[in-house]
Amino acid sequence: MSNYDLVVLGSGPGGYVAAIRGAQLGQKVAIVERENLGGICLNWGCIPTKALLRSAEIYHYMNHAKDYGLAADNIRADIDAVVKRSRGVAKQLNQGIGHLMKKNKITVHMGDGKLLGKGKLSVTKDGKVETLTAKNIIVATGARARDLPFAKADGKRIWTYRHAMVPPEMPKKLLVIGSGAIGIEFASFYNDMGADVTVVEMMDRIVPVEDHEVSAFLEKSLKKQGMTIMTGAGVESIKTSTSGVSAEIKDSKGKVAKSDFTHVIVAVGIVPNTENIGLEELGIKTDRGHIVTNPMCQTNNAGIYAIGDVTQPPWLAHKASHEGVIAAEAIAGGHPHEMDPLNIPGCTYCHPQIASVGLTEAKAKEAGYTLKIGNFPFIGNGKAIALGEAEGFIKTIFDAKTGELLGAHMIGAEVTELIQGYTVGKTLETTEEELGNTVFPHPTLSEMMHESVLSAYGKALHI
Repeated sequence: MSNYDLVVLGSGPGGYVAAIRGAQLGQKVAIVERENLGGICLNWGCIPTKALLRSAEIYHYMNHAKDYGLAADNIRADIDAVVKRSRGVAKQLNQGIGHLMKKNKITVHMGDGKLLGKGKLSVTKDGKVETLTAKNIIVATGARARDLPFAKADGKRIWTYRHAMVPPEMPKKLLVIGSGAIGIEFASFYNDMGADVTVVEMMDRIVPVEDHEVSAFLEKSLKKQGMTIMTGAGVESIKTSTSGVSAEIKDSKGKVAKSDFTHVIVAVGIVPNTENIGLEELGIKTDRGHIVTNPMCQTNNAGIYAIGDVTQPPWLAHKASHEGVIAAEAIAGGHPHEMDPLNIPGCTYCHPQIASVGLTEAKAKEAGYTLKIGNFPFIGNGKAIALGEAEGFIKTIFDAKTGELLGAHMIGAEVTELIQGYTVGKTLETTEEELGNTVFPHPTLSEMMHESVLSAYGKALHI
């Protein structure tokens, strides 16, 4: 039996960060992982998808070389080589996590972990069972793709994100069910790579968690790129054959029509990995499968914490990492700040990119705020025009009474890198006056952030 101060179940961006922070605080730490260090994010999620999307972005630019006064002939995409590069990126980072575990003297136990009671956890590998004891345990088991009951993923014709990352062949005609971040990113990737893409979303707009203006702009942009977008629609049935997929789709007017595709990607949400890890036996409280925690990431069972996708939303890697730090510091006797969901940025790496933080306009109105709203287009920014990326806008939402920044919403080139400026501002409880008095470098895309703030107060200079 191995004894520890802290055992972390799961080594994704929440788990491995929690383990590192615990070790930094002088704890004897172990981590349990059943598959790959780094979890879904590093191996099958955030990182390898960005590698795929980078290849698609470069392919897109090559196909538009003449827009930049350049010539490129015989341009073609090798999907196998693109996937190989993506897997290489994932492998490099997976090995990096192994190095971090050694550096921080964290013991890694590979196998299936299960909670046995207060301070006890079993690890099963190849039929052998080892018992670990710990003063505290952090559950960071993450989540997996949700299946449609009538369209179980088979890896051949019906794919989850994992299949879509290592496709057996390039889809010719692709149906994407769901327009959240995962669905839209894969729709964007395969569209750029030359597939004929249809997106079906049951809500009345795509990327429904985003501000309504962002949703409308993205839909217009994706249609311009050649995608078919169906909102307020649902897939009624799917039948597969050796040659493809036949889907019955009900449109927003209630009309059902049959369409043929070569492949389907199902991106309709996640299911928390809470089965067979001992939660029921310990009476750990869950809500629709997700573990319920307090602001310090504690469950209702003393000594057991939970972080990341296995807990409440938003289900984002950086939220999991931050929760890992909060949990580790609380366990070590510290007094970390509580997580504020409104200060967690969200990024979607489609083309054009989307990024946001805080309240949407609709949510801010629902909360009773009187608003001042700024909006500045990419077409008004010199750097955007020079880059040939004049599509997009930045929207800022302020409390008219106090000047508090309530939310920021962006669509366009590199906005996933820009959003952190507003996230820092929100964390520091900034006002429009402080943002307005901040000097932004020229020429940069970030100047639009300044102009959007000025716009909310009738002071925009370049529009």
